[in-house]
Amino acid sequence: MHQALYRKWRPATFDEVCGQEHITSILKYEIDNSKFSHAYLFCGSRGTGKTTCAKILAKAVNCLSPVNGNPCGRCEACLSVEAGTATDVLEMDAASNNGVDNIRDIRDEVVYAPSSLKYRVYIIDEVHMLSASAFNALLKTLEEPPAHVVFILATTELHKLPATIISRCQRFDFRRIATEVLKNRLMYISSQEGIDLCEDAAILLAKQAQGGMRDAISLLELCAGSREKITTRLVNVTVGSSGRDEMLRVCEAICDKDYETIFAAVNEVVQSSRDITVFWQDLISVYRDLLIIKTSKNAAEYLDLTDSEIKVMSALSQRFTREQLSYHCSMLEDAFFSMQKANAIRRIVAELTLVKMCDASLQASNEALLARISALENRALTYSPQENTAPVQQAQDKAEQPAPQAQKPADKKPRRAPVYDDDEEFRSDAPVSAKPVQSPTASEGKAIKPFKSRAEAVDRLTGINAMVASFYKVAKWYVDGDGKIVLKFPSEANAANARHFDTNGDFLRVISAVSGRQYTAADVIYEIEGEKSEYTVIDELLGNAD
Repeated sequence: MHQALYRKWRPATFDEVCGQEHITSILKYEIDNSKFSHAYLFCGSRGTGKTTCAKILAKAVNCLSPVNGNPCGRCEACLSVEAGTATDVLEMDAASNNGVDNIRDIRDEVVYAPSSLKYRVYIIDEVHMLSASAFNALLKTLEEPPAHVVFILATTELHKLPATIISRCQRFDFRRIATEVLKNRLMYISSQEGIDLCEDAAILLAKQAQGGMRDAISLLELCAGSREKITTRLVNVTVGSSGRDEMLRVCEAICDKDYETIFAAVNEVVQSSRDITVFWQDLISVYRDLLIIKTSKNAAEYLDLTDSEIKVMSALSQRFTREQLSYHCSMLEDAFFSMQKANAIRRIVAELTLVKMCDASLQASNEALLARISALENRALTYSPQENTAPVQQAQDKAEQPAPQAQKPADKKPRRAPVYDDDEEFRSDAPVSAKPVQSPTASEGKAIKPFKSRAEAVDRLTGINAMVASFYKVAKWYVDGDGKIVLKFPSEANAANARHFDTNGDFLRVISAVSGRQYTAADVIYEIEGEKSEYTVIDELLGNAD
């Protein structure tokens, strides 16, 4: 009868266990010095070596001649345990034997000495499935068993165990096995079994196993059934995965609002009879990687990707904002749960979700609004006056042409604007200089962006000097490439009044406080927009938002 590869290649010693050195080193020391505990608790995800280590430990405590803490594998005790004929090593599945009567049988048996081995070992797998009454029956025996009894409990759900059980055991947490360790083990097994496995396919199998050695070996055996060279294409076809390249194309299509590519990707999954939930899980995995790259400075430490893959993902992440990635991840998660509830409409759920991800305006949720706002903010922060479109430049050139009307008389008096004296009395006859307070071209040719803390600064300035705040409030605040503040006033009078009445330097103190940078008078540029409003970044954003 054929034996599955994961059973055939199950480790026989602690040294053969992969990826759990933090556990096997302790167990080897305890066996080598005869200081092992009366009760052990092995917890961790599936396929990480819990049951394997339990069986090795059962052999090691009964081995007649252990080697550096490992069972020799040649003595009568090791051979009987390995063959499953040892009556003193009892393995019980708590998933099907979870009643109090099963535990009472164990409690009644432990008083008897082992028949052929040194210790009677009880291995209780999936111990979290025991009933409350069964746990209560196990408590006293587990705390003070006879000297010839060893309990080994294994579970994948530690949180379901009572604290009274956990506190009576020596606990070991089994970690998910690293992708590199899984890959090396698969390459070794394939070389021993005569399986033609390429390294890229081994990495893909290791990633699909998600840290479980048993799953990785089972997938290898499944792919080997095709009796041809195992490549990444064969792995994707066998496990129903779409591959990272296809997922990246879908993400780019979402950025470009390429609906044809999106519908074609979903249609290919359906027509090839692949599970659409596997396709969806692959897409969620790619978005998880994008979110980590976007938010973390050391993303490579948390991703199982090669340097070239990280480079490609980093370039793609630049096309998204953090708010967009968070919004998309939320939609993918909701759609995944919807697919599990309604199998018949999985394709519809996938297509509708991807279409909504392309255009946030189709959703009215708070996350969608945040994604839209972040996109506008991103464009505003990267806006440069030199990037105006041709129609706008033509409009500006036309506006700069001399007006057809007759010129004003040369002897006409300069225009006057209302100005206040230091004693706050109104004077309507104060002349306003024809020149702006500072050259209006001081920031010309430099990229400017809106001053982020304008609202906070206006509020603070209002609390200090409401009159001065009213003059600065009508201006548009920007920051140029040199870090200077550029104030664009609608008229010369507003700029003159703002500077004239800010005798205490309240404006400089406020903007220094809200920005965390010390500003001086030389760091503030006063400009006049003119009677006709210029084409601004808001105009461009509003035009492109439709």
